[in-house]
Amino acid sequence: MTVAARATKATAWSRPAFRFLLSSEAVTLSGSAVSTVALPALAVVELRASTTEVAALAFLGQLPSAVTLWAGALSDRHPKRPQMIASDLAAAGALVTIPAAALVGALTIWQLCAVAVVLGAAKVLRDAAAISLLPALVDPDQLHDANAKLGAASSVADSAGTNAGAVLVGAVGPARSVLADALSFVVSAVLISRMRIPEAATAPRTRTSLARDIADGVRYVARQPTIRTVIAALSTLSFGLAVMNTYWAYYLLDRLGASPPVFGVIMGVGGAGGVAGALLAPRIAARIGIGPTIIVGFAVSPLAQMPLLCAGPSLRWQIVLAATLAVQLFWATASGTSQRSLRQALCDPDFQGRMQSASTTLTAGARPLAAATAGGLVLLLDVRATLAIGALLQVVPIVLLLASPIRALRTIPARTAVPPAREGAPS
Repeated sequence: MTVAARATKATAWSRPAFRFLLSSEAVTLSGSAVSTVALPALAVVELRASTTEVAALAFLGQLPSAVTLWAGALSDRHPKRPQMIASDLAAAGALVTIPAAALVGALTIWQLCAVAVVLGAAKVLRDAAAISLLPALVDPDQLHDANAKLGAASSVADSAGTNAGAVLVGAVGPARSVLADALSFVVSAVLISRMRIPEAATAPRTRTSLARDIADGVRYVARQPTIRTVIAALSTLSFGLAVMNTYWAYYLLDRLGASPPVFGVIMGVGGAGGVAGALLAPRIAARIGIGPTIIVGFAVSPLAQMPLLCAGPSLRWQIVLAATLAVQLFWATASGTSQRSLRQALCDPDFQGRMQSASTTLTAGARPLAAATAGGLVLLLDVRATLAIGALLQVVPIVLLLASPIRALRTIPARTAVPPAREGAPS
């Protein structure tokens, strides 16, 4: 095999900077999964939080994810590696206060809420920087492979971290368990600091306010037909899924009689499907095309809800639901990896952070509204009908994608070097 042939077949793993990023993402996700078990256990079991306080903790933890435009603007304005390191250290510092306060008997639910806000803000800033940095770490033809590896590593790390969190909470208690998450952020900061890749210098531009940078980013996304369509499809799909997810677990556990262990098995089987989808996404896209891969992933989602709506309380149906969830998450991650790579390839480097934060804001911002919508629908209808409406809403993004040029895309286009409108130009 010639040197040229070997270079052509090189994957993202061949880039040392990408390996550091992948390791950093896996470490932080594993640690954060521990906290997803430890923090609720700490609030409910040790602090005896009321239902209102538990809801406040959950809401404040998710709030930064619904308002991420500022993070994207900062990511595009400043070097990304220092932002990732600062976010990791801020998260670690916030987490360390929990066992310290617990040790002296001063821990309160409101301190947990404050830590949740810091963690959420650190996460959105870190994610905006990391996702927008990725195209600079790998060659354009390695971008899909890089996203696939990140997606698979995320799924495995999340599952492993959740299991480790359950063990740690039982062994050392929830307050001390969060030290594992704090340590993961410190390790991540060290890994990111070892990256040795220069960030591309941006063209000199007039200094503008953060609000102006955000507005420029929103206008840029609005002027990119493919990026705009994908983000619109993602936000509508997120809304439909969130309507269903509001009562999905309740429906399985209460109406279909699934026990907690069976529920865990169903989720575990589905997670395995997600890992497979992430790993195989580049091969699927190479076989059927990047556009069809994205569209099939969206189309499978409403179809996969049909067994749930028809299911009854039996082992046979539980097996069917587990298999269906695995298929759904397989295509969801394959499609998600593909559409993320497509957006990154089409987006100008100067707008990568703001493009991603616009997507996150719309998709995450749709979930609280969807939960409220689901609550209102249940008052008028019943749980099964509410789930059916959520499934029906998931047809809308398929129509958006089929009506766009995405359906004809077979490969990921080359990255656009110049945005269609100059930054700071009037709309």
